[in-house]
Amino acid sequence: MAQLQQVSSLSDFSAALDAVPRWVGAFDLPFGLPRELVQTLGWPLDWQACIAHYQSLSRPAIRAQFSAFCDSRPAGAKFAHRATDRPAGSSPSMKWVNPPVAYMLHAGVPLLQEANAYFPGLQAQPAEMQRVALEAYPGMLAREILGMRSYKSDDRAKQTPERLIARKDLLNALELGQARWQLRLHLSHAQRDAVVADASGDALDAVLCLLQAAWADLRHRQGDPLFGLPPTMDPLEGWIVGA
Repeated sequence: MAQLQQVSSLSDFSAALDAVPRWVGAFDLPFGLPRELVQTLGWPLDWQACIAHYQSLSRPAIRAQFSAFCDSRPAGAKFAHRATDRPAGSSPSMKWVNPPVAYMLHAGVPLLQEANAYFPGLQAQPAEMQRVALEAYPGMLAREILGMRSYKSDDRAKQTPERLIARKDLLNALELGQARWQLRLHLSHAQRDAVVADASGDALDAVLCLLQAAWADLRHRQGDPLFGLPPTMDPLEGWIVGA
């Protein structure tokens, strides 16, 4: 039976990645930046070279360059978007606040690379795939079931009974296979209680990512070499699995 494992540091995250020889993982962080942004800044247009350049920058340097990019653009169009952002309903991967997904990319993708993960659609497929990394967005799947109902908050004052009910409703729908992917979630009673009790939504988001990874793995087993990602995806920007 799968387990929920909490990690509290990037070193613990790396250790968890290395603890399992083979995996297909879905990770709630962007894998790429908008092509428009990369071209404007004059960064490399090859994904691996772009990530290497991005990793070499400090967070203050990233913030300064992204802020200057936004300052040069009209109100209402400050941020550049990836092609996947609109169908997924995700934040632009260049945002450094609310949520700081640009920093999540900066911290997370290099660790996945260090774990020798293969990134479908962004890299040439290796002869043997031991570990496969896919970009996920739990909010996309949650909205398909809950609509605009909120199910989580990091603010204790906003951890309301309504959000608790939303978490229960979302889990119930996943257990019944009511998501469009028609995968049924199986949890022990203890796991279900733990996921519902986590008002921050971290545990539930992990479960939603697990389902996205399971769907992608199923697609691959059915013969899809890109694990459900569209063959027309931008090989610089990346794509959210299932979008």
